[in-house]
This record gives sequence, C-alpha cells and structure tokens, in this order.
Amino acid sequence: MKAADFDKEFDDGNDIFAHLDLSQAKRTTQATKRVNVDFPEWMLDSLDREANRIGVTRQSIIKVWLAERIENINKPVT
Repeated sequence: MKAADFDKEFDDGNDIFAHLDLSQAKRTTQATKRVNVDFPEWMLDSLDREANRIGVTRQSIIKVWLAERIENINKPVT
C-alpha cells in the first residue's frame, strides 16, 4: 500500500491496523529507567491524598505532574 493510500484510509477513519506489522513496534521515546527519589513524609501524604482523590497511583500522579512541568519548561515564551 502506498503512503498516500494509507493516509487516506486513516483520514477517512477506516481501520488501518490490518496494514501494520506491530510485532516489531517500539516506543523509543517511551523507554523507562528506574530512579529512586526521597520525599518528605508530608509530601507523600499529599501525593497519596490527591492520587486517591482522582483514582490513580502515586507513581502515576508524579509522572503526570512532572510531564506537565517539563512541557511548560519547553514552551516558547511569547
């Protein structure tokens, strides 16, 4: 299938997964590396309360908040 045909299928909302070989797919920008971070107890308590309030894990909320902060750092100032 040519790229233009593939793009048209996608743009038309058709299922394109039959045209993909996902057996070798990798998310190269999503590679993980384990780190250890020490937090004061008051901070963990606050993180746990907020994580429980929105129904996610402590690790998830830390990742989301860090990602949001990094996005803001990389935004151009206008």
